[in-house]
Amino acid sequence: MNNDLIYLDHAAATPMDGRVFAAMEPYFSHDFYNPSSPYAPAVEARRRYEEAKHSLAKNIGAKADEIVITAGATESINLAFSAVTGHVVTANIEHHAVLSAAAGHDNTIVSADQHGLVPADVIKVAIRPETELVSVALANNELGTIQPIREIAQVIKHERQTRLISGNQTPIYFHTDASQGIGQIDCNVARLGVDMLTINAGKIYGPKQVGLLWAASHVKLVPQIVGGGQERGLRSGTENVAGTVGFAKALDLASEHRKYESDRLQKLRDKLQADLIAAFPEAVVSGHPKHRLAGHLHISFPKIDAERMVFSLEARGVLVATGSACAANKGTRSHVLMAIGLSDELADGSLRLTLGHLSTDENTLKASQIIIEEIKREFDRTSR
Repeated sequence: MNNDLIYLDHAAATPMDGRVFAAMEPYFSHDFYNPSSPYAPAVEARRRYEEAKHSLAKNIGAKADEIVITAGATESINLAFSAVTGHVVTANIEHHAVLSAAAGHDNTIVSADQHGLVPADVIKVAIRPETELVSVALANNELGTIQPIREIAQVIKHERQTRLISGNQTPIYFHTDASQGIGQIDCNVARLGVDMLTINAGKIYGPKQVGLLWAASHVKLVPQIVGGGQERGLRSGTENVAGTVGFAKALDLASEHRKYESDRLQKLRDKLQADLIAAFPEAVVSGHPKHRLAGHLHISFPKIDAERMVFSLEARGVLVATGSACAANKGTRSHVLMAIGLSDELADGSLRLTLGHLSTDENTLKASQIIIEEIKREFDRTSR
């Protein structure tokens, strides 16, 4: 990356860690073998692939044979929804991948509160006797709000017990997309209480287009990609040895440094937020004030054109987002901001600033100064 640029969009993509690339490199060249082939070098590639899956599983408190390697979080989410055919419950602030998958089912879309929080009681009310799946992200990708996953899991556990007593044999599963939370908060599947979990290597300084779905043994998935029967028949196609090895290394590093990095990012984020609010008291910070990812700052400036700001900041060497990369690419107003009741004026003046490995005290302070200067310039322009 150009050292002159200040990158404040870690929620969209992260640069690959050099240690991750080093772990992957042999499988692009020297150890390129198809892990399904019978000769010794290929068998060694298979061994390393399975070893990486075991490492991934260990980091989320799971078993390797419960993991399916996918080409990212979107595929993982679609595979999770394959486990059911009936009614599903999700929230109006979910990623488009979840909302689109839910649209293929009878569904109930619950509303988050003004902080982007989805209370367990709201999920409880939405569950019907025929509900088969509840899907709520661990943390929202735009606001950074961390959801009460453990409390929702308790609601679902109680629903299972109620069904057992009443003779209702309809299964109900709980899925969480932890792509945005992994590396910043605990993603142990037992402690979360979920039946399925999605994570994505591209969010934790690993390779893009590599993800996984963990599904407990009692969940029956339906293959979405058929062919040679790889991944226990659940995801056909030659195994991505390099990507899986890189994913495992990235998750190892993220797990090892999670506490330190979260503390570091929170301090940077809080200072950045304080500086911007001091300069613009009318600015509005969205996301839960307490339950928020350490590196996330979603802030709105009334009467500012955020899309214009993105380009003016880029010209000054600061890369930011107006919301999720998906929404920005379509040129549409964020469905998340609409869902939490943000006015059109504030939504159109919103910036998502997300910190990460590339963030330092020095460049975050510099970014703050540049953002303040550019917003003042924009205020002057619009007030003429």
